[in-house]
Amino acid sequence: MRAKKAVFPVAGLGTRFLPMTKAIPKEMLPVLDKPLIQYVVEEAREAGIKEFIMVIAKGKEALAHHFDRSPELESLLAASQKTELLQVLENVRPRSDESFIFVRQHEALGLGHAVLCAAPCVGQEPFAVILPDDFIDAAPGVLSQMVQHNTEGKNCVAVMEVLPDEVRRYGILDVPPYDVLPAMIAARNIVEKPLPSEAPSRMAAIGRYILQPEIFSVLARQSAGHGKEIQLTDAMAHMIPTHGLMAMPFRGNRYDCGSLEGWLAAQMAMARKIPELKAVVERYARHEA
Repeated sequence: MRAKKAVFPVAGLGTRFLPMTKAIPKEMLPVLDKPLIQYVVEEAREAGIKEFIMVIAKGKEALAHHFDRSPELESLLAASQKTELLQVLENVRPRSDESFIFVRQHEALGLGHAVLCAAPCVGQEPFAVILPDDFIDAAPGVLSQMVQHNTEGKNCVAVMEVLPDEVRRYGILDVPPYDVLPAMIAARNIVEKPLPSEAPSRMAAIGRYILQPEIFSVLARQSAGHGKEIQLTDAMAHMIPTHGLMAMPFRGNRYDCGSLEGWLAAQMAMARKIPELKAVVERYARHEA
């Protein structure tokens, strides 16, 4: 059974972007002309997702407003015959067979807890989890790549190799040795943010998951782990004996838009894909040099 629902944990405060995120959700920060949240919704839509479940906190109402209608703006654009801009707005709104659900996470108790908040909306079916901070330029999108491999009945996570001094920032998988990177890897374990000296590999989980609904019962009785939070990685590790854990090295370029450096890198990379913007970027780069 393919996942038709996706959970977007978007309750974080975005403190690394203050003061910009004091009044603006970090998921509404743009990469060029679209906010981060819209990129991941489009990625999910491409993969066949029909129900978009956003786990929010107080002050995140702008996310709901973004995907709602704007009658006054639409009327103004229609009167001005700006049909291309009207189509842009049409592409943002949910389609007739889609639904957007907003669930409140009242306490910041970790990624695993945020996912657990979505349990009543997901029910008993496989679902995706997408982290907007992980901006990935890929065609097809990473979630589509995961769906194509059809890991029915198993948990699956997108992965990439990171530098040795970066493993402490990620969930790191214990994977068998390989000479050629396979399309899918059966992981033996996953640990949250290990020290470099204790990391089982450099294969890191990146914010795309396809999970089985049994994970909710695991999360519901799970104690706090690393950082005194309910960790999604701990629940996935617990389920390996019964549901496995498949790791998919994705094709694409990933930018950590939870950091100012990664967000800037994403802006530059995406701008270079548009001829007129590429010329501007290169002109300013030469000027600064």
